[in-house]
Formats: sequence, C-alpha cells, structure tokens
Amino acid sequence: MKKNKDESVFDRLKKNKAAMAGMIVLSVFVLTALCADFISPYSEGIRQNSSERLRWPSAAHPFGTDNFGRDVFTRIIHGARFSIALGLSTITLAMTIALILGSAAGYFGGRLDEIIMRIMDIIMCIPSILLSLAIVTVLGPGLFNLMIAIAVGSVPSFTRLIRSVVLTITESDYIEAAKAAGSGHAKIIFTHIIRNALGPLIVYATTSIAGMILMAAGFSFIGLGVRPPAPEWGAMLSDARENLRRAPYLMVFPGVSILLTALSFNLLGDGLRDALDPRLKV
Repeated sequence: MKKNKDESVFDRLKKNKAAMAGMIVLSVFVLTALCADFISPYSEGIRQNSSERLRWPSAAHPFGTDNFGRDVFTRIIHGARFSIALGLSTITLAMTIALILGSAAGYFGGRLDEIIMRIMDIIMCIPSILLSLAIVTVLGPGLFNLMIAIAVGSVPSFTRLIRSVVLTITESDYIEAAKAAGSGHAKIIFTHIIRNALGPLIVYATTSIAGMILMAAGFSFIGLGVRPPAPEWGAMLSDARENLRRAPYLMVFPGVSILLTALSFNLLGDGLRDALDPRLKV
C-alpha cells in the first residue's frame, strides 16, 4: 500500500505497456518531424521532378514518388509537422478558451453560469464537425483558419467538462479555507482549482488530439485544410486517389501515418487516465 502511495505518475505510466508503446511511437514522429531537414536528402517535398514521377519504393526513394515526382518519404516526415503541430495548437487554443469559460461558470455560478452554459448548449446543438466545416468554409482554407474552426467546434464539450470538475473542487474544504483566509477569486481559481483539475483535463486533452488530427486530415482531404503544395497527410491522401491503381503506396504511407499518430495519442491518453486515477494513490 505504501509503495503505491510513493509511486509517481510516470512510475505507474511505465507499467502500462500500451501507453509506453504509444509514447514511443509518438516520440518517433515528433523527433522525425523536428529533424526532417536532416533526415531526408531531398528538399521539403514540394519541388516537382517530372522525370521521377510515380516511382515505386526503392533505395533512392524509400516510400516512392508521387505524380509530380516528389519524394513521398520527405513529404511524410515534413507532413508530421503540420499534423502534430495542428493537433497541439488546436487543443491548446480550445482548452484555453474552455478553461476561462468553464472555470468562471463553475466557480461563480448563478446567472453567469446560466449564460455561459446556455450558449454552450446552443453551440452543441450543431455537430462539431458541421460547425467546424461551416467556419472553415467561411474563413477559407489554410492552417490557421483550420485550427480556429476545429478549436471552436471543440470548446463546448471542454467547457462542460471543466465546469463539472470545477464544481466538485469548489465544494472542497481547502477552497472554503482559502476564501476565509482572504484569498482573491483569481488566486483561488489559478492556484487551487485549475491546478487540482489538471489531471482529468490532461487525459481528456491527450485523447482529444487524436480526433483533431483526424478531423484536420479530413478537411484537407476535401480541399478545406492546408493548402497545396504543403505536405499534409490528408491532402496527400486526396492526391493519391487519382493514381490508386497504379501507385497504391501513395495512399498507404500517409494513411498509416495518420493511423499510428492518432492511435499513439489514444494509447497515451488511456495510460495517463490510469496513472492519474486518484484511487491508485490510496
């Protein structure tokens, strides 16, 4: 029993083989994306070379070339920058907005809580993917616009989660003690409430990144995401449709990359949920 209490979160996380596998795969993608310029002997994968069109995987081109003669391996590792950066930046923006709204609603309650939550309910009446699709259609395709669209569509669910966590923490004795000691609202929210709410929020955020990456790839697939010739995985899947029979590898490599990245985030999120479970600390 004492051993479990002395164990850190990372110690418990290491015991989860699936979570560690997800962390390893995710680390490989992140390191590959960061070192893409040094790993690939080619440029960023946007220069066309008609003499190298649709070359099957070989020693010179491990993942082959596309219909413009661009090295697919180079485009895959540079595309990791777009997908992972988009997922992380989108979840950061969505969680920041949700933290402000959810914390205010849960802590102050009353009319402010009613106004915020009714607005969230109205937004949640629209499916998040449909809302994001409408926003990116109005704003136009592009990395920044896509991030805003997906973040706005995710804010309501995050806000409800944060509000429920804040409501539970606000009723704790140490919050009452902080109020009695004369601590201001801002200090209580940032020092006590948000700090103790980080556990479930980190888990939910980690698992949500996978869905955001898939959604971003879907928008790029239909031409509403990252603009070509940027090597984004969803856009690469869309381009591969024209040569599916002649060069099926063009769809395999970006598809597997999306699958592994989303799966690694999900496995890591599940592992963090178990590692941060308060019942394991008893």
